[in-house]
Amino acid sequence: MGGRGADTMRELGCFIGEGWNDGDGVIAVRSPFDGREVARVGRAGPGELRASLDAATAAREPMLALPPHARATVLERAAGEVARRRDELAQVLVEEAGKPVALARVEADRCAETFADAARVARSPHAELLDLTGFGSGAGRMGLVRRYPVGVVVGIAPFNFPLNLVAHKLGPAVAAGCPIVLKPASQTPTPALLLAEILHRSGLPPGAVNVVPCGGAEADVLVGDVRVRMLTFTGSAQVGWELRRRLHDRRVTLELGGNAAVIVEPDGGDLAAIAQRIALGAFAYAGQSCISVQRVLVHERIADDLRSELVAAAETFVTGDPESGEVLCGPMVSAADADRIAAWVIAAEAGGARRLTDWRREGSVVWPTLLERVPPSASLWSDEAFGPVAVLATYRDFEDALRMVNDSRFGLQAGLFTRDVEKVQRALDVLEVGAVIQGDIPSWRSDPMPYGGVKQSGTGREGARYAVEEMTEPRLLVLRRG
Repeated sequence: MGGRGADTMRELGCFIGEGWNDGDGVIAVRSPFDGREVARVGRAGPGELRASLDAATAAREPMLALPPHARATVLERAAGEVARRRDELAQVLVEEAGKPVALARVEADRCAETFADAARVARSPHAELLDLTGFGSGAGRMGLVRRYPVGVVVGIAPFNFPLNLVAHKLGPAVAAGCPIVLKPASQTPTPALLLAEILHRSGLPPGAVNVVPCGGAEADVLVGDVRVRMLTFTGSAQVGWELRRRLHDRRVTLELGGNAAVIVEPDGGDLAAIAQRIALGAFAYAGQSCISVQRVLVHERIADDLRSELVAAAETFVTGDPESGEVLCGPMVSAADADRIAAWVIAAEAGGARRLTDWRREGSVVWPTLLERVPPSASLWSDEAFGPVAVLATYRDFEDALRMVNDSRFGLQAGLFTRDVEKVQRALDVLEVGAVIQGDIPSWRSDPMPYGGVKQSGTGREGARYAVEEMTEPRLLVLRRG
């Protein structure tokens, strides 16, 4: 696949059943960096959406009949194909998501690992033998618990990791034996479409994986269908919780973002190295990650030194054209999002915040910005920024830092730089988050781990082993002896 100025335009349809469907219209995909059209994909109308559900429903029995080792083989083949096409897939991420090419290659590598992990889980199906004779009611009986696929799954994926987060929905669905219909973000539909084709060519039955680009409102056809037994959604809290209310009688997994904080204690390590890690977590990919560093909480004893290091790291963070191999902070997904971040910075300053770095913006590219003295009522403190902005605050006592982390309606992940084992344990016990990352930023993630949050950050967990548990349900066989 060519880079900027390539002669060919990507043109793809919807992927339904066992192949391509032109759709009921066209979605024109434009680069967030320079606005040029980079792809056209089929827009799924009501007819295509119903057809995708028909195909998925028809695939239930073939997927149930496909033994776990065969599902694993499909996923292993797909992982190999993703690895082989790494550069092509990375280029799609650069063009459609505005993701810097160095980070895009990392995402392609992680996608292959996610499929490989899903294959590993498929090769280890869980079953449990129960001796029921511990109570009189169970005399002479044994129990066998096996897990079975819930049925048709609908997945809704965001724009920011359109390859690997899609793999976190498709891979576990295949491992669990669930047919899936996935709606990708309209800004970044191509990666999901290519993954559907890769999985199908790797040996899945027709209808096992369907990808239908469409608008959010149009997806009502999917979530409102009674044949759908589970929704796995990554996106905004407002939309996610409304979907959960509507689907109260079905399985729902939600990953809804965060407002991630990192605590830096005096014994945390080399401050220059810590500042570089925090800058990476806050500003890489323009901060467009659910676990991007947004709040930096530093002990007052080292605040001056860390502030200086953070300012230097922010001001030297390479920003601009995502095609450049040196750039790590590219464009925000849209000019409207850049406008929002600009408004939040202005509002914070009006409330008494002090900006520590120069403000610069060109189109949808916003240069890394660091502020301090941000009031708790400001959006930059209380809401999810999803942009290249971080706020610095100091604390005197470790317990104060823990309270500051919890001063959020979100609870996805938190970072903690300290070598004090007792403080690490205290953080684990007290922090209202899905994960505490010791010795690093909250933006760290390994794909097999259980990933998800509490409070407004969602419910359920990703990571193939944990997602397969969400996509299956236990069934008990009671055996009578004698």
